[in-house]
Amino acid sequence: MQIAPFEIEQYFDRYEFTTPHLLCASDCETVSLAELLEMAGMSMSDFGRLRLGYTEAQGNPELRTAVSHLYKSVQPNQVVILAAPEEGIYLTMRALLDPDDHVIVLTPAYNSLRTIAQHITGNVSQWEIQPTENGWQIDLNAFERLVKPETKLIIVNFPHNPTGFLPTLNQLQAVVDIAQRHDIWLFCDEMYRGLELYGADTLPSATDLYHRAIVLAGLSKVHGLPGLRAGWLIIQEPELRAQLINWKHYTSICPPAPSEFLAMAALKAQEQLILRSRRLIEQNLQAAASFFERLSQLFEWRPPQAGSVALVGLNLPSATDYCHKLAESAGVLLLPSSYLGYGDQHVRMGYGRADFTANLAVFEEYLLAATT
Repeated sequence: MQIAPFEIEQYFDRYEFTTPHLLCASDCETVSLAELLEMAGMSMSDFGRLRLGYTEAQGNPELRTAVSHLYKSVQPNQVVILAAPEEGIYLTMRALLDPDDHVIVLTPAYNSLRTIAQHITGNVSQWEIQPTENGWQIDLNAFERLVKPETKLIIVNFPHNPTGFLPTLNQLQAVVDIAQRHDIWLFCDEMYRGLELYGADTLPSATDLYHRAIVLAGLSKVHGLPGLRAGWLIIQEPELRAQLINWKHYTSICPPAPSEFLAMAALKAQEQLILRSRRLIEQNLQAAASFFERLSQLFEWRPPQAGSVALVGLNLPSATDYCHKLAESAGVLLLPSSYLGYGDQHVRMGYGRADFTANLAVFEEYLLAATT
């Protein structure tokens, strides 16, 4: 049986590397290999001595130990290092789900958080985030009404891509409590955890709140290192972890040795990388706020609380049609919400790149020219 098209990645395949003014990137500004090693107090000669043999399927023990230190209650043997963060979504769904299992997914969401579960089970309910006047909110009562006797998995993404919503600690605990009360697995995509803005506290990881939480994290977004393809899963339950590693033997087998080496460097330089990303996002959001104030007739602006993206309302008939036209006629790239499973009246914008303000100026010039 064929799986649904991966619409987001097909869209980026078409436009990302040929459209000059990217305004929807989900990652933060990256660094060079030399810069990363310097931040970590390591050298190119250290990297050059790396042997390019097979690695351990579960991941380098030293790296798993370093990852475990990012959490309060995680042991190194509960960490699974991935060949790429995306692999973690696929492996979890394959190891955990059977046909007809019921899954609840917080939407809008990245394609694979929605479509892999649908492909396997054919039984997915969407828990849709709600717009407010100045932001976004979750409805916990609506969430619990979706729970069925056959519900096996809840999928959430906090901080949320694409809205930038950050739950309160009480809200996160309520999600965990519902999962625990009904004995349901909780998959929490925490790829943006650490990018809380304007001094907001970082929430506890779901793995530190619930033993049946499966946590996905990595270095692509917060650290600005998507080219490493470095990520990990936290799985406390040994039986599920063993099943997942068995599925891993059918995919990547083991992580790439260079990525593991550089992931260690990134964790050593973590404070510098995260501070750099936060500062850049906050600067870019100031420019974005002024832009949306000037163009309030076209856009509905709900500032993000965390992460490097936000979902912006678009006062036009079709965001999809508009985004294709914009890329082809102006060289400006936005992501339509239709590819995130959320209607066709919003676009995702990304605020983590150093060229954001310059690209935004190009977009505004195009908009002003179109109205004269």
